[in-house]
Amino acid sequence: MTPADLSLTVQHAVRRAVDDGALRVEVPPRVKVERARPGGTGEYASSVALSLARPAGRSALDVAGVLKERLQGAPGILAVDITGPGFLNFTLRRDAGGDLVRAIRAAGAAYGHGDALAGTVVRFAEPAEERAGIVTEVVLRLLLGQGADAGFGGDERIHVRGGAYEPGTLGVDAARWALLRAAPHDRVLDGPPLLVQHERNSLFRVRYAHARVRRLLVNGLQLGFAPSYETDIHAPELLGVLGDHPVVLLAAARHRAPDRVARHLEATADALLAFQHTVLPLGGEKPSAAHRSRLALAEAAGTVLAGGLALLGISAPDQI
Repeated sequence: MTPADLSLTVQHAVRRAVDDGALRVEVPPRVKVERARPGGTGEYASSVALSLARPAGRSALDVAGVLKERLQGAPGILAVDITGPGFLNFTLRRDAGGDLVRAIRAAGAAYGHGDALAGTVVRFAEPAEERAGIVTEVVLRLLLGQGADAGFGGDERIHVRGGAYEPGTLGVDAARWALLRAAPHDRVLDGPPLLVQHERNSLFRVRYAHARVRRLLVNGLQLGFAPSYETDIHAPELLGVLGDHPVVLLAAARHRAPDRVARHLEATADALLAFQHTVLPLGGEKPSAAHRSRLALAEAAGTVLAGGLALLGISAPDQI
């Protein structure tokens, strides 16, 4: 992990904290990291918590604690320590990309699921409206995926702004995306644009990115190589969003917010589509360890896209 990669990772942690409501600040356009000074720990340090403390209305130590919680286990980071008045100190790890890809491959579509909400009991009232029913259905899946005891038979309700579910007009996938991509309290997305195969169509980008991964795997086999993460790959955006996936799923479950999953799938798709051009050999170039590793990373992204779409009840086609 380079200092630039670490800076981006810390910035992502700030953004997640803001999205979760844990911090009320503007996300800085850049986070400065530097070599740890005497008295610090690890290789690098950042004073971002000190700079955010005043606008957040909290102590720097509090802000550092919020960010530490979201940085532990991030790709490339072995340990996060807080020193002094609120400095974040980072010990980096080797082969972080390999660890992440192997974790995704081992878990498959269940990557990001866990037991963080074990012992939590949630009972929903039966929804009286179509959009509320679909949102509640997805939230139940998210809660169960985090170990909660969740079901119906209670009085909790997810309050949503009304919106028609139109599978007959839009098809099931576009109809569900229209309801779920918008936050529950927001107006549902306009349906017809979701049927257009264009980059401005967020659903198309997500499903197309998954289809591109499937095609890359086929192309790799045709060129005589398969995915295998063998060497570190410089892809901070893609590694960052894949590493964020478990945190996003947990936050979506806690906040009853399937739209967070949809937005994260968009970010994953965009990072994958920007990365895809580096995966296959060009011209007479022979497949190398770097190509096998990039293909493994792309495959991991496809797994996350498919798993996230499945949580939303939306299909992930191999071809578009």
